[in-house]
Amino acid sequence: MNKFLAKTLQGDRVVWIIFALLFGISMVEMFSASSMLVHWSSSSSIHSPILRHLMFFAIGFMGMMIVQMIDFKYIRLLGYAGLAFSWGLLVLTMFIGTKQAGAARWIEIAGFQFQPSEIAKLSLIIVIADQVERLQNIEKQSKYFWYVIGAIVLTCGMIFTENFSTAAILFVITMTMMWIGEINWKKLATVCSAVVGAVLLILFVAWIIPENVYNEYDNPAVKVFKRAYTWVARIENFFEADAETVSKFKIKADGSNFQENHAQMAVARGGFIPHGPGTSMERNYLPEAFSDFIFAIIVEELSVWMGLFVIGLYLCLLFRAGRVARQSDSLFCAILVIGITMLIVLQAFIHIGVSVHLGPVTGQPLPLISRGGTSVLVNCVYFGLIISVTRHIQSQRLQKEMVGAVAVVAEPTETNIEQTNSLETEMVEEVKDI
Repeated sequence: MNKFLAKTLQGDRVVWIIFALLFGISMVEMFSASSMLVHWSSSSSIHSPILRHLMFFAIGFMGMMIVQMIDFKYIRLLGYAGLAFSWGLLVLTMFIGTKQAGAARWIEIAGFQFQPSEIAKLSLIIVIADQVERLQNIEKQSKYFWYVIGAIVLTCGMIFTENFSTAAILFVITMTMMWIGEINWKKLATVCSAVVGAVLLILFVAWIIPENVYNEYDNPAVKVFKRAYTWVARIENFFEADAETVSKFKIKADGSNFQENHAQMAVARGGFIPHGPGTSMERNYLPEAFSDFIFAIIVEELSVWMGLFVIGLYLCLLFRAGRVARQSDSLFCAILVIGITMLIVLQAFIHIGVSVHLGPVTGQPLPLISRGGTSVLVNCVYFGLIISVTRHIQSQRLQKEMVGAVAVVAEPTETNIEQTNSLETEMVEEVKDI
């Protein structure tokens, strides 16, 4: 059994432990925070949400194990194929996407509902890691740089129309990957300035033009940016609510800041003494307690210490990824690990920041803890890729050690001869004993 586990669970043990701990926390808190799901669901079973969550984790774990076995040359190819496929799905989502909370982020095929943006994130990071390695050649960099930027802008742009925070996170991560890969920083700065300027312009227009006036336009190109009014409203609510709280020293949960303030109440109730799983009061008021605000429920039930422990897990994963990247002899593997880990950690910190009222609502789940279908599967694949890189590093290290050992044994020195004679004597004595 131990040999089977050692063979199956190869790779960096710390990454495996982090994955197992996040999974354990997720199962406990999902069972606690899903009371509203049971209330809304037509099914009377209180176990339905947790069984669904466990099913996605089981499928994700199988995917995670499969990804570890795939050679990196095929992972590169799958990245390009997945990116092209995700572009098609993102276009379909704009026209036939299923709307939830006012955003068409989901698409339904054969009764299965998923987010194409999750596939796009995974694929784009693989493609950028591959391109960073290829663009180390100055001639190729000058020739293909703008094609790579075009792929980034196109992907993030299609996600941006319905999911600002996901598009922003993905853009920041890909730019950081290229900067770490020593791609021309002046060109990267130019791209970042242009994109930030365009986003600020869209928000400014949404701020100065009333929504009722905007709705009178029938032009589809204009209607694409309808979500900008939601983003502006969330930003305004965040700063207005923060100013009111500071000036009046109180929290008032009304229609505009209902979720944010109940999340703050959950964090305040948590304190430093754990109340125990299933004791949350705010889960009954937070519509997205199992997803967008699950960190607040963790703190409420298991205290601030567990909240700090969760933050520590993500930080530990980030530091571990840095170590893995330094040990890797492949630039593709190093950039891939950095990109994936930064995506997980940045998304986690944005979720945590929203839960403790350090930023406006974004709708970002807590990786591997929040409820989700596509996000759980893709996050399992992220961990599979990280572990695959660590397995590759261990394999390379073992090969070098074996080559070194063979070279030492092959060298005809007196010491080696004595060691060989001693080994032969020990083997003869063992045979006599048998």
